[in-house]
Amino acid sequence: MDDQTRIEIEAAAFRTLREHLMEKRTDVQNIDLMNLAGFCRNCLARWYQEAANERGIEMTKAQAREIYYGMPYDDWKAQNQTEASPEQQAAFKVAFAENVGENKG
Repeated sequence: MDDQTRIEIEAAAFRTLREHLMEKRTDVQNIDLMNLAGFCRNCLARWYQEAANERGIEMTKAQAREIYYGMPYDDWKAQNQTEASPEQQAAFKVAFAENVGENKG
């Protein structure tokens, strides 16, 4: 497989993952994704931002989230996010520290 084909397949897989999380499974909360898998929609938006920045494209966290979510992040939260339980919040602190670190996010 040549590099261009690999890149196109990887991009298609990313788009499918995004579509799945944004359109088919809006019920799955970011906190549950982070607690179970060590990443969430915000991580995917941050990775998008980091990839853009590495290529000299200036992009803020808010801009990356709006691109990923297809709307301002606050709108997404209002439409889809539920209140996290104390147990979810405690697990999130651990998962975030282990997978993201204190200086990101």
